[in-house]
Amino acid sequence: MDRIVFITGATSGIGRATALLLAEKGCRIIACGRREERLAELKEKLGDQVHTLTFDVRDRKAVEAAVAAIPDRFTAVDTLINNAGNAHGLDPIQDGDPDDWDAMIDINVKGLLYVTRALLPSLIASGRGHILNIGSTAGKEVYPRGNVYCASKHAVDALNQALRIDLNAEGLRVGAINPGLVETEFSKVRFKGDEARAETVYQGYEPLRAGDIAELIWFALSRPAHVNIADLVVMPTAQASSTQVRKEL
Repeated sequence: MDRIVFITGATSGIGRATALLLAEKGCRIIACGRREERLAELKEKLGDQVHTLTFDVRDRKAVEAAVAAIPDRFTAVDTLINNAGNAHGLDPIQDGDPDDWDAMIDINVKGLLYVTRALLPSLIASGRGHILNIGSTAGKEVYPRGNVYCASKHAVDALNQALRIDLNAEGLRVGAINPGLVETEFSKVRFKGDEARAETVYQGYEPLRAGDIAELIWFALSRPAHVNIADLVVMPTAQASSTQVRKEL
């Protein structure tokens, strides 16, 4: 597939798996993230097929500078995967840390807006622009102690709908993939490095893998031009909701 795909949060998990799969399918990749050493590993693996950008999506000026500095061979971006996102903490609202709240809102909501805004001129000019937002089942329901994280993912859900409406006249496809439990570094970040606690989240059942979501992203991107996967929810078979998971202990 002859596309130039801009992927945020490409240093691990869903973002990295997506970069590898789409490169295999023939796309040129702009892989973005904060961890330069992880991006260097991706560059070593994919060679000239990937261009890497190191910045934090929370920093609007850094986003704008990174997009402005994309080399000529990669400037005609026609596809955006808004994948960067994090959960911080799992406390009831009365015990929540405002720093955690800021991090989730800044990354999950403002970061998505900053990157999308910076790339819209290229996406529109391409005549075949496609935006895929990686949301969450947390954007479809609220669960105990999820409060601000759920609110941020509900915002992603709303923005996905709003982008599709506002950009309809420009001919852009806009859609979202909303995963349930995916075994990545997500829980390790949420529990602030407590690996033992993070591992318990994925024990006793088979969770989704990053590669599963990458395949769904490829499916959405590879549909005919008149087909838009507008909103897709995916869970492991063992999961019925955010709070109901069948585990074999």
